Amino acid sequence: MFGINTISFLFFVLMSCLLRIGLSADDGPPPRRVIQFSGLIVTGDSLKPLPYSTIWVKGTRRGTTTDYYGFFSLPVYELDTLRFTSVGYKESIYVVPDTLSRHRYSAVQIMTRDTIHLAETVIYPWPTREQFRQAFLHTDVPSDDYDRAMRNLAHAEMRERFEKMPMDGSMNFRHMVQQHSQQLYYAGQSPPIRLFDPLAWGEFFQAWREGRFRRSD
Repeated sequence: MFGINTISFLFFVLMSCLLRIGLSADDGPPPRRVIQFSGLIVTGDSLKPLPYSTIWVKGTRRGTTTDYYGFFSLPVYELDTLRFTSVGYKESIYVVPDTLSRHRYSAVQIMTRDTIHLAETVIYPWPTREQFRQAFLHTDVPSDDYDRAMRNLAHAEMRERFEKMPMDGSMNFRHMVQQHSQQLYYAGQSPPIRLFDPLAWGEFFQAWREGRFRRSD
């Protein structure tokens, strides 16, 4: 005869087994494996690598892009749906198979060009074709490139541009070095007064005749 403690122990073991069997039956399908999916994306017409294409796992935020040689590598799950996109090419869909025997998989994805034919568009710099025609016909075009070059390189034109052109970095640096050299040259003594210097007066009158002191608008 079994005692009460023995019967309680056997009942506990039986219930544990039944509970484990029930939980095992409700677990559902096994989890999907992780696959290291690598490959190469090429064009369909020339089989050249397609750089900087985009690979996305549909329904998720996981994805990557191809390098300059069209190569990519991305960890995915079995039965994931991959979207391959690139500018100027049609979108491609690929489903990762669940019959793989290894944890690595390689594939070559071919992309087809998405050709779009646009209607011809003519842009005129005038509101109507008639106004553009009149402006084009009455435009004073120089006879050749030599005449245009000589007009742009005229002495008066070049001089005016030179006077209005600001000093660049090299000119500012040279001016600063000259001022610093002049200060070092007269270091420890008083600089000369050029009020009675005939050469300075000659330069002053020469600049006055040339109109260098005129105010430019």
